[in-house]
Amino acid sequence: MADEVVRILAPRSGETVVDCTFGAGGHARRLAPALGPHGRYIAIDRDPEAERWFRELAQDVVCETRFLRGNFADVLGRLAEEGLAADAVLLDLGVSSMQIDRPERGFSYSRDAPLDMRMDPAGPTSAADIVATADARDLERWFKTYGEERHARRIANAIVARRGEAPITTTSDLVEVVRAAIPGPATFGGGHPAKRVFQALRIVVNEELDSLSAGLDAGKQLLAPGGRMVVISFHSLEDRAVKRDFKRASTPDAPPPEVPVRADEIPPAPFDLATPRALRPGSVEQDANPRSRSARLRGIVKAR
Repeated sequence: MADEVVRILAPRSGETVVDCTFGAGGHARRLAPALGPHGRYIAIDRDPEAERWFRELAQDVVCETRFLRGNFADVLGRLAEEGLAADAVLLDLGVSSMQIDRPERGFSYSRDAPLDMRMDPAGPTSAADIVATADARDLERWFKTYGEERHARRIANAIVARRGEAPITTTSDLVEVVRAAIPGPATFGGGHPAKRVFQALRIVVNEELDSLSAGLDAGKQLLAPGGRMVVISFHSLEDRAVKRDFKRASTPDAPPPEVPVRADEIPPAPFDLATPRALRPGSVEQDANPRSRSARLRGIVKAR
């Protein structure tokens, strides 16, 4: 959804853009050239592989560039402490194509690889660690909450039973357990039977929803008056969290009903919605890039 990102963030010469999930730099290639020699493009990513792509971008643009490795929620907080004011903030959530396309990272259920799923390879806990140690109740809760998996209990119990016989260390091991646990008719339609379990584990491994909540707060705080923020999410849990956050931020803080106040005395909301409802990729983009089909984009603007 690069066109929508550029339209809403509307980068201008001399401005500062913070890209919280740089990845391979796809959005940066569209945004950074507009900043000119007096602008700044700050890239954040927890994956060390992203820094290689950043160096290529830095050689091709005239604006000032800076790469900061880490969880975007933490890095945004540090930037705010430095006194940085951003004109545009972008969060492109979820796993990147750069990570999916490398089987050894263990994000894909369609390729055999070590069961890893860490966005930061130096992170303390892999997906294999979780399926080896978590009890059935936690696994069930995660699969149900983060994966919206109907057969969460059956799959959780199957994982605990299987690891008692042999460790689950590869993506194929986990797919085999999930397939065996799900009733036969449920495996038809709706995509790969293990996709919801993989999504849930990835969220747990990388603490994605906690990072999103903290990152939304930090990103809004970082914005200068008139600054724009765009978030692209790829599953309903993320999109609902962004929708709720943006709705709260764009709703005036009215006093309790028992306090008599004229309408013109209620202070305006600190933010305005740039997207009254989530934007979705068009059919042309979905055909060209099937991974974009689940994308939802929401934007917000800080009041001047």
